[in-house]
Amino acid sequence: MGIQRIESVTYSVEVLEESVRFFEDFGLFLVERTDEHAVFETLAGQTVHLDTCAGPLLPPPVEDGPTLREVVWGVDTAEELERIVDAVRADRPVHSTPDGIHRTVDMSGFGVGLTLARPRPLPDGSRTANVSGDITRWNAPLETVGQVRPLRMCHVALNIAKEGREQAVAFYTGLLGFRPTDVVEPMGVFMQAPGDDDQHTFLLCHRPDRPGVNHVAYEVPGFDDVVEGGNHMIERGWREARKLGRHTIGSNVFRFLHAPCGGRVEYACDMDRVDDTFETRVHATAPPHTIWSLRSNRDDRHTPAS
Repeated sequence: MGIQRIESVTYSVEVLEESVRFFEDFGLFLVERTDEHAVFETLAGQTVHLDTCAGPLLPPPVEDGPTLREVVWGVDTAEELERIVDAVRADRPVHSTPDGIHRTVDMSGFGVGLTLARPRPLPDGSRTANVSGDITRWNAPLETVGQVRPLRMCHVALNIAKEGREQAVAFYTGLLGFRPTDVVEPMGVFMQAPGDDDQHTFLLCHRPDRPGVNHVAYEVPGFDDVVEGGNHMIERGWREARKLGRHTIGSNVFRFLHAPCGGRVEYACDMDRVDDTFETRVHATAPPHTIWSLRSNRDDRHTPAS
């Protein structure tokens, strides 16, 4: 198959303690910590690396301030990994390191790594739900979720420049095997990794016309986790970046938070799953950002019906 998931992301940060506190509050597991470096892990075994002194293996940052420097993609078999690395090496330099990661740089300057995927079995964290005609929970009142624990990183979104955007997308589709699922001509391209079933694993967004990190999304078991996770982060002093809602493209419920490591992070659940029969959709105009988003009578945009 090829690439099946995000294996790791690396950020360069200015204040390590702040980013460590953020991801602890967010629900990831701290597995390594020094004065200059920290590593967090999802339940699926993917890692988030935070560095105050980025090493020589990383390319220069594409923007000022804390930002994402590298995404490492996990490939399902050694044979597929070798095939993809050979294809990339025929196009540009690739540096292979003793940790089993083959590193290069994409058209926008982001670091790209390729390695063997090491997926970890996920616990069943889904909550039962009741609706008339389909009762799945008897005599068992629900309690709070408590500390939300993201299952996995499910997609990465990067901003790129408008000039050269076709070549930027072609690197991922032509060499790495990603498949466009939704092409939004005024905004960007949503892509699915060949070994993934999420509607998108990756997004290159040219709307801002400058390279930088947009967001990294983390799947949680359900709606309650999205709501409670966001509430907990706000209670801990972190700033929400977008109101609770459900995306149009991908259909996932979301909640975004500004991250001190750069860009935003997203709690996400209930994304569309698609297979090879799903045909690429091309949108000449951008569809509405959300199917719905949270509103109340306190919302300044709310006006009573006439």
